[in-house]
Amino acid sequence: MRFIHLIVVAALVAAAVDVYKIKFESTVQAERLAKLRVEIRRERDGIAALRAEWAQLDNPARIQALAQRHLTLKAIDPTQIEQLDHLPERPPAPVAPPPSDAVANMIDTIEPDLPTGSTAEPGEPVLGVAR
Repeated sequence: MRFIHLIVVAALVAAAVDVYKIKFESTVQAERLAKLRVEIRRERDGIAALRAEWAQLDNPARIQALAQRHLTLKAIDPTQIEQLDHLPERPPAPVAPPPSDAVANMIDTIEPDLPTGSTAEPGEPVLGVAR
């Protein structure tokens, strides 16, 4: 009977340790969750600030003022726009190269029996390894 009591007490102690361990892990996870929420809030605030700054930088009135201050642009004169009928004709097609190309003839006369290293003959070692 004492043996059964000892086993029950040991089981209760093991259960208490396990419950404490679960409680400790849940506390750690809750703290981690709180830190992540704070970090997410901070990132969202940063994104909102960057969007506001981008809206200010992308303001067309601001860009117009900068262009007038720093660029020497003039308004387009209507006489600068031309009708399609007045465009010049398309240039003639390029002239084909002469059929007697000396370099091409020299390349054609080279015999292709030089080894390329891409394939090895049967019985030849490949990268120093015999087959």
